[in-house]
Amino acid sequence: MVTPKGNEGFVDFHVPSAGKACQTWYTTFGDYKPGTRALVVLHGGPGVPHDYLNPISDIASYGIPVIMYDQIGCGNSTHLKEKSGDAAFWSVQLFLDELDNLLEKLGIKDDYDILGHSWGGMLGSEHAIRQPKGLRKLILSCSLADMNTWVVVADKLRAQLPEDVQETLKKHEADGTTETAEYEAAVNVYYERHLCRITPFPDDMLLAFAKVKEDDTVSMTMNGPSEFFVTGSLKGWSNVDRLHHIQVPTLLFNGKYDEAQDECVQPFATHIADCRWVRFAHSSHSPMWEEREKYAREAAEFLKS
Repeated sequence: MVTPKGNEGFVDFHVPSAGKACQTWYTTFGDYKPGTRALVVLHGGPGVPHDYLNPISDIASYGIPVIMYDQIGCGNSTHLKEKSGDAAFWSVQLFLDELDNLLEKLGIKDDYDILGHSWGGMLGSEHAIRQPKGLRKLILSCSLADMNTWVVVADKLRAQLPEDVQETLKKHEADGTTETAEYEAAVNVYYERHLCRITPFPDDMLLAFAKVKEDDTVSMTMNGPSEFFVTGSLKGWSNVDRLHHIQVPTLLFNGKYDEAQDECVQPFATHIADCRWVRFAHSSHSPMWEEREKYAREAAEFLKS
């Protein structure tokens, strides 16, 4: 199922420290019009554009308008390669401000839902912690509340890889040669197990990865050279002690083979009062692809309940 795109466009995003005018690109699916409650989708990375989340547009077939956007620094939004390595600029607050700006400029800030995948779930939970008055429901898909836990879990999953793959990863990470084809091939062994178990990867996912290769400013500054080798400004990030401030109904997703294993997701279930959890038995980090129909159905039923 592919839901046709509706409108797409740009909203201005004023960032004084950027040194130039910035814009956020967005696209809509379904019968979206101002004044209608929409589902706003936050992509992962940071810095991996929306393309890999295109199956989430299936939710629009349930009568729920869907809005996707590319966060600043990636995809169709303003790029800022000159800010590479500037951890003070690429802050969580920057992306919270961008989300608030988008909601206001689209005229939906008083009534909307959020779905955040991976980093997008981190961003979505931070947004919900602030108790914005217009947020009605929250979906945290394959996400995490504590980066240290994420790394511990990743190390356990890495230990299950073939020995030669483990050694390749360790060697290049120690030598600072993570840009090599050999390291990328070893990373892909992990990704085929825990990122997406569909082979070959879907074209939309490959497109998103290709765009990151063209400009990895955000991903390298905030995260690092891979999903599991975290060297950027998000290293050590956590919002576990603030999750109790989330007051909206929340739905959690993760997959059996997900890099976001249950240990990563559990803090949400423990600390968010109104929360339920769906685990996908045949999925890793991409249940929107791996169990596409169930993913859209579970999300839509929650949003319409």
